[in-house]
Amino acid sequence: MTESQPPDPAGPEQATTPGAPHGPDMPYQPDIPGIPGTPGAPGRFRPGTRHAADPWQLWLHRAEQIAESRAQHMPMPAWLRKTPGERRWPVTLTVAVAITLQLLLPPHLTEPLPRALLPALEGALGVGLFIASPVRIERRGKPVRMASIVLILLMTIANAASAVLLVHAIVHGKPATAATVLLASGASIWATNVIAFGLWYWEFDRGGPVNRAFGTMQHPDLMFPQMAAPELAAPDWEPRFVDYLYLSFTNATAFSPTDVMPLARWAKLAMAIQSAVSLAVGALVIARAVNILPS
Repeated sequence: MTESQPPDPAGPEQATTPGAPHGPDMPYQPDIPGIPGTPGAPGRFRPGTRHAADPWQLWLHRAEQIAESRAQHMPMPAWLRKTPGERRWPVTLTVAVAITLQLLLPPHLTEPLPRALLPALEGALGVGLFIASPVRIERRGKPVRMASIVLILLMTIANAASAVLLVHAIVHGKPATAATVLLASGASIWATNVIAFGLWYWEFDRGGPVNRAFGTMQHPDLMFPQMAAPELAAPDWEPRFVDYLYLSFTNATAFSPTDVMPLARWAKLAMAIQSAVSLAVGALVIARAVNILPS
């Protein structure tokens, strides 16, 4: 009499197959082309059956696997992690350009204050910020942040006053001015407006440049294209001052968002105000200049 063999603990549906993992903890997993090891996936081959897997379910599961693999191997974008602060010189150079444009305005567009008063204050604040962070903008502290905000505020107030005086002179028919002088003044005010709002966007997006460098805030106020599609950008990409300056320029010329979308309410209001100022200055200056151009 022969001794009976114990039954297979894996059961009839988990019988070993050459080349496939088996055992009590690893059930039989038949190979499906393009989807290695898909236990429990709907539409897969089942042991003991002869029906084919659903192609749609196979394709859907394969797409999920590819997405998970990319997410696991994709590095964290630079704008979400701690990185070195951006360089100071682009901001300092741009502020110097804005101060120069303000000094070149005619005297009647800076009244009643002396023409050099506000530009001198802006220059002093700019020098102080440069001394605080001469190479990279990485120094935290309320005094430094407040000095930067006051600098941008003074620049905005001075330029807004010049814009109001220019519009007032055009609307009320002040003595005729040469078309070249009018166009130059309008262009100077428009360019300063672009710089001032570029500084506002740069200073307040995700808490400012220092907070962006330390990665303290994850939710952006301004959505750049590289944030929505990180696979199209370099791993070390993050918004810099030139990106905010370009945003300000496109908003001032198109009077609406272009490639950068405002998410925060303050950003939407700032872009609306900038578009209104740019439209008023540009339309009135060009219309007036055309009327007084020699025929």
